[in-house]
Amino acid sequence: MQFDTKIAVVIRTDLEVWQKLNVASFLAGGIAASFPECIGENYEDGSGTRYLSLIGQPILIYGADGPALSRALERALARNVLPALYTEDMFKTTHDAANREVVKAVVRSELNLVGLAIRAERKVVDKILDGLKFHA
Repeated sequence: MQFDTKIAVVIRTDLEVWQKLNVASFLAGGIAASFPECIGENYEDGSGTRYLSLIGQPILIYGADGPALSRALERALARNVLPALYTEDMFKTTHDAANREVVKAVVRSELNLVGLAIRAERKVVDKILDGLKFHA
């Protein structure tokens, strides 16, 4: 099935595995919270046990270094695509309000990005992420 939109997460490649998984989880949650129409129906197994719904389309995971993440952020904003982001300072906080505070304390050009997530028309996402490869 081909979707009109594409969901992509870009994660800095030099992070520890636990950090990559943490960042991907938070960023996917940002997409789900901002685009409720991308959430599918609840699941149910053959025994009638119900399970939570998931994002109903694939999420493509890309790898990047810091400069490539910053470039993707600028490309997204230039195309009026509002991304979810995760900065290195957020690893040092313990709650959502503190995460927002550490992001607000830094001007955009100096954000120490470790991850971004975007959802937009397929061609727009492709232009934003031009040159990036899938995370290995």
